[in-house]
Amino acid sequence: MYLLPAIDLLDGRAVRLAKGDYHAVTVYNDDPAYQAQLFEEAGATWLHVVDLDGAKSGNPDNLEVVRAILARTSLKVEVGGGVRSLEAADRLLDAGATRVILGTALVRDPDFAQAAMEKFGPDALVAGIDAKAGEAAVAGWTEGSGVAAADLARRMAAQGYEHLVYTDIARDGMQTGVENEAYAKMAAAFGNPVIVSGGIATAADIRALAPIADAVEGVITGRAIYEGTLTVADGVAACDGTFQLSDQLEEEERPLTIEELES
Repeated sequence: MYLLPAIDLLDGRAVRLAKGDYHAVTVYNDDPAYQAQLFEEAGATWLHVVDLDGAKSGNPDNLEVVRAILARTSLKVEVGGGVRSLEAADRLLDAGATRVILGTALVRDPDFAQAAMEKFGPDALVAGIDAKAGEAAVAGWTEGSGVAAADLARRMAAQGYEHLVYTDIARDGMQTGVENEAYAKMAAAFGNPVIVSGGIATAADIRALAPIADAVEGVITGRAIYEGTLTVADGVAACDGTFQLSDQLEEEERPLTIEELES
């Protein structure tokens, strides 16, 4: 399990949205590349980047900002938002991104999702499923798709996808903790561990994933780091320790204690 600090790009700046609302924007840094550098200096090895402009327009509008991040750091970077063509994915991977995230295209253009898998392979792609009340959302969270998130996860697994970011829109940016059951069910549907996104506020929220550690590949967090309720160092340490805690709980056949959550 690893930590992925998040940078959401809007008009070239690092921002966060509350519950995916483009009218509820908080700007955290006018220089996203510098923000990425700070994350790396604090111990992060991965970075999760979402081009919010691209998510609405269907184009990688902040490609130059992504290039600046990649030039300034040695972070492994996954990038999503507006990746709806092979050309767009190619440009991001050529720029140095480790993985690209496909979201809206998974629902609206399944042939493209399959073609991307055939061209780039599972190591370079992430299925991004953002859900509200169990329904996959599209177009930068502005529209429902009519497709159940679990059904979409099964479809992506059948197409060869091995990485999946699952975002609980209702919790994203709200720092309300994670609903373990939802992620366990998504991992079961997908057949692989998933990356948790939405609700992480503290290191305790990461440690609370211990009972479902086998279902979690990584943890994305943004607002908590920006607002100081979680440091990158503590987040990395919590991710590193969660599997050990999970094994201990399984061996002793007991639930988490308050002391373990807060330690």
